[in-house]
Amino acid sequence: MEEAKGVVKHIFVAKFKDGTTPNQIDHLIIEMANLVNLIEPLKSFHWGKDVSAGNKNQGFTHVLESTFESMEGVAEYIAHPAHVEYAKALLPHVEKYMVIDYKPTTLNFGLES
Repeated sequence: MEEAKGVVKHIFVAKFKDGTTPNQIDHLIIEMANLVNLIEPLKSFHWGKDVSAGNKNQGFTHVLESTFESMEGVAEYIAHPAHVEYAKALLPHVEKYMVIDYKPTTLNFGLES
């Protein structure tokens, strides 16, 4: 197994409160995407809604995935004033969430190209 060099994924999984409208969620996601332009260590952002058929999501509905080059970059992002302000706007609309940071790992099976 080989850990990706210089890549950290920061995953935020959320369940929005029942009163949060789709337009409010869209606005919050657009604001999150804009942080890529404001916070240098944040290299990319992707998001999606749960589409699984197995109903194993424990109520979580949305995934926000951010990519960084290091855990130091994640720490800088979390402390950045733009992220702090974003969190103040986001969290009142979130019923529950969890965060996972990980370094992607590739399995090498010894196959040559």
